[in-house]
Amino acid sequence: MKIAIPVENGYLSSHFGHCESFYIATVENGQIVNSETVLPPEHGEGIFPTFLANNGVNVVIAGGMGPRAVNFFNQFNIDVYIGAEKKKPEELINDLIKGTLKTTGESCPGGHMHNCHK
Repeated sequence: MKIAIPVENGYLSSHFGHCESFYIATVENGQIVNSETVLPPEHGEGIFPTFLANNGVNVVIAGGMGPRAVNFFNQFNIDVYIGAEKKKPEELINDLIKGTLKTTGESCPGGHMHNCHK
């Protein structure tokens, strides 16, 4: 499994569409076996889902994200966890692995990933 988390200042970015970077981790047998930080392409509608799909990601953990962005990810068969707590990426992934990841499941108002103001 490959998990991506939008990051700002070392923590989950609350504004998905304007993150500084993505932390992408490969998880095997319940452990992070590889991780990298990648710079996102310029933001635009549908760009991040395509970018992450091309990087082999199949799970995204996000703070806020609009429903249209979720739909884009779903078109790539990428599972999205929305409304996660502002934590370090490794903590969020370990929470997901342990089944203790807390999310609100709420999308941002506005319908676009760039309109999220959570």
